[in-house]
Amino acid sequence: MEKLRPKVGVGVIVKKDNQILLGKRKNAHGQGTWSPPGGHLELFEDVFACAKRETLEEAGIEIKHLIKGPFTNDIFEKENKHYITLWVISEYASEDVTLKEPKKCEQWQWFNVMSKHF
Repeated sequence: MEKLRPKVGVGVIVKKDNQILLGKRKNAHGQGTWSPPGGHLELFEDVFACAKRETLEEAGIEIKHLIKGPFTNDIFEKENKHYITLWVISEYASEDVTLKEPKKCEQWQWFNVMSKHF
């Protein structure tokens, strides 16, 4: 019998000037909440490659200057899910933000952050 284990997710903080990009979630997990682009880390995939892939797949933009951020241990008892999320901090590089997965995300929006040291 296979032992259940947490899944590994990658979350991407995309900065542009003094703003970050967030999408309003549409699916059951986190529905109605705002969150950055991200997704599952694929087998043998580099964390930065995953961050670039997910950001392009979800928001249609390129990112640059990626650095490792913190990790979080996310337990969603109600949904019977457990994730370790590896956070990547990046800067917007190019292309227009586009809603690429309308079944999962209602809209993308840039939000101002309070600190220039975010």
